Amino acid sequence: MAERPGRKPRKPHSAQVVRTERLTPHMQRVVLGGDGLADFAADTCTDDYVKLLFGPEGVSYPAPFDLERIRAEFPREQWPVTRTYTVRSWNPELRELALDFVVHGDEGLAGPWACRVQPGETVHFMGPGGAYSPAADADWHLLAGDESALPAIARSLESLPAGATAFAFIEVSGPEEEQKIDSDVEVVWLHRGDRPVGEALVAAVRALEFPAGRVHAFVHGEASFVKELRALLRVERQIPRDDLSISGYWRLGHNEDGWQASKRDWNARIEAEQEGGAAAA
Repeated sequence: MAERPGRKPRKPHSAQVVRTERLTPHMQRVVLGGDGLADFAADTCTDDYVKLLFGPEGVSYPAPFDLERIRAEFPREQWPVTRTYTVRSWNPELRELALDFVVHGDEGLAGPWACRVQPGETVHFMGPGGAYSPAADADWHLLAGDESALPAIARSLESLPAGATAFAFIEVSGPEEEQKIDSDVEVVWLHRGDRPVGEALVAAVRALEFPAGRVHAFVHGEASFVKELRALLRVERQIPRDDLSISGYWRLGHNEDGWQASKRDWNARIEAEQEGGAAAA
């Protein structure tokens, strides 16, 4: 029997920082460009994402940047770590890629980087990936999420045709975190204040009077409230699984490395529990 060919290694993209912009007190935009984006495209899904590659402090890699070579020649603790960010916009004519970062002071890795990075600096990343765009044949759309889902929700709303029926709920810390979205859909901005992440969001979606017809839903953000909304939509509302794009982008108390390591098992367990409930309902 012929041997199966090995998987072709994915090649990272390299880009340069073109400019940065503080959108709100806790949201920073970084725009990337350059010839390294000649083969990049992000026009298939409205939740397209890239995985930025960050090397440990003090570690430098030989040029040209080659991830396979790094993993072959450097000890594992010196490999780059990844941080995942949604594509807020992609302009193929200008070859500019905009990424928005939630910032909480010096907390985390990517947020502080986004605040200090300077135009001209080189960035390496993988992608894009993605799986969701608002279904053209849906009767109406539901989009709900926290700050981490804001870029994907905004991009999805901006892709909807004029007159489309959609309900969008975005939870942020306060009114200063609201953003302008180029859409005729009226976004319901929910201000968290001192409440737990997602509490206001779950209450708002639960209170929504669902229109008749097929809904296509996008629900992403902190894993705990996503679990609650999945139960509401899948079990109580009996929305078919294929009409739901729903997953935890992050989990309170976990960095991305820890969350990604456990996310598959978490999702499988939650899905098994709730699919059983949906079948029995």
